[in-house]
Amino acid sequence: MVPARGGAGRMRPGAVVRGLYTERRRSGLPVGVGWLTVRKAWLVASLGIGGALSFIALLVVGTYVAAGSIASGASGGAVGLAKGAVPAMYQPLVQKWGNLCKAINPALLAAQLYQESGWNPRAKSPAAAQGIAQFIPGTWAAHGVDGDGDGDRDVWDPKDAIPSAASYDCKLAGYVKDAPGDPTKNMLAAYNAGAYAVLKYGGVPPYSETQNYVQTITTLSKSFARPVGRVAPSQQAAGAIAFAQKKLGTPYLWGGNGTPEQNGRFDCSGLTLAAYRTVGVTLPRVANDQYNAGPHPKREELLPGDLVFFSDDLTNSRAIRHVGIYVGGGYMINAPRAGAVIRFDPIDTPDYFGATRVTDEGAAALPDKPASA
Repeated sequence: MVPARGGAGRMRPGAVVRGLYTERRRSGLPVGVGWLTVRKAWLVASLGIGGALSFIALLVVGTYVAAGSIASGASGGAVGLAKGAVPAMYQPLVQKWGNLCKAINPALLAAQLYQESGWNPRAKSPAAAQGIAQFIPGTWAAHGVDGDGDGDRDVWDPKDAIPSAASYDCKLAGYVKDAPGDPTKNMLAAYNAGAYAVLKYGGVPPYSETQNYVQTITTLSKSFARPVGRVAPSQQAAGAIAFAQKKLGTPYLWGGNGTPEQNGRFDCSGLTLAAYRTVGVTLPRVANDQYNAGPHPKREELLPGDLVFFSDDLTNSRAIRHVGIYVGGGYMINAPRAGAVIRFDPIDTPDYFGATRVTDEGAAALPDKPASA
């Protein structure tokens, strides 16, 4: 039987849970060489090639020379999860159940769960969607499974809800397996609009909500996938760095967004948000949400403009508490803490979590509304 429209997740049936802004002061950050020292090093490099290039021009050249040597794109094969992208307590479940059928993979399942609840197992929506996978009661009654084999099906228990989400995806994929087009996109369309609509239109139906949902989840999944090969360079990096460079020496302000009332001061994620906004990319306000704005390059593959993140829990991206903008040479432009100024600091500290190469599509795919807990 083909289920009626409105399964576990219409387009974000439960808004994503956003914690209150709890950006904590970053403590224990080693004080790197002063920004004048770093600028002096770059000045020497500039003079070495004739002094004709400015600081930001050097970054542009460096970024695009690197781009020319990077072979982007991923080869086929199993999809793994990026380090820390899924909270450690859920990572084994997502990795296991994300391979339940060919239409899904662990990164896609992670993207759905993040979009639905922000990994909050107690999330509730006004439409009565419940739990980490945001099942409505009727859909749970029909499709919930006892994932942990303890004899019950509990929508509030991620050990049941995550397997149920994967199982439901695969059932939908089965319902629409004869529809033309990409099986994964057809499954996501069925999840949002109902399998009947996919069969009726021979693929993703012409509903803007459904098309947006399919695009959002497929794009967001890239931020949860472990990269295969190198990550393509950002096209907006130089402009974001140029903005941040102009703020060097500005006093830090917790919660600062750079407004006139705040005398142009920023905190760490306020600075990164403002920097990328100048190049047309809208990031979330909080550092741990900014982590999902694109794919995650390895430490040795960082390029200027990458966002670099820091956490006391290196297994959970939701615990990220600090972000900076990488500028090369192991340094970032950093709004570190109260009492300090925006400056250059080294990134290689024990609390270094990882990096994100911001993309337009990745930022646009992020949830932007809080949900109830």
